[in-house]
Amino acid sequence: MHFAALGMAFQTFWPEAIVVYPQGSPTAGIIMDLEGKKPGWQREAGQENDRDLKFVDTILASLREKYSVDENRVYATGFSNGGLFTYLLLSQRPKVFAAFAPGGAVLLPQVKLSQPRPVFHYGGQGDRRARFDKQQATIDQLRKFNDCSAGESCGVACTVYRSAKGVPVATFIHSGGHSYPQAVTPLIVKFFKEHPRPS
Repeated sequence: MHFAALGMAFQTFWPEAIVVYPQGSPTAGIIMDLEGKKPGWQREAGQENDRDLKFVDTILASLREKYSVDENRVYATGFSNGGLFTYLLLSQRPKVFAAFAPGGAVLLPQVKLSQPRPVFHYGGQGDRRARFDKQQATIDQLRKFNDCSAGESCGVACTVYRSAKGVPVATFIHSGGHSYPQAVTPLIVKFFKEHPRPS
């Protein structure tokens, strides 16, 4: 089971999974236009009274009542503001999710890493919203925290950094801007399948 954004087509590449595409609530400071607030996710602990962290907890509780959920295979992914929220889940719910795949986002200074977990970060070198130098700094921080070694190829534009702790960091870096790269979905699925939470 994993959380994802609509259009990622995880159900195509992982049909046996329970795939959830939740919609964020109207949030100030996320995306604004003449109409005001747009849907979004909290970016740090305590923001919006932890509305979205509580929402995820409720979703998981509801799914556990309706389905047979493999607790060792619950995953989170999101792009842009959803990527920021995925990093918040990494910080605040590391024991709930087996692995994380944030994209087009950075680890904010106020979001502290608490436990090493497998992470697959994807982003574009031409990204003007989540500047790539800051994404690279996030990747470097994750590698240091997870005690990762030098990288090796895991496919076109894909690199995996193995970890002595068994919690690798993988990346998919494309040349484009702030957009979801369709080619990353099967790579995330493969990464998730390879990294269940230890029993």
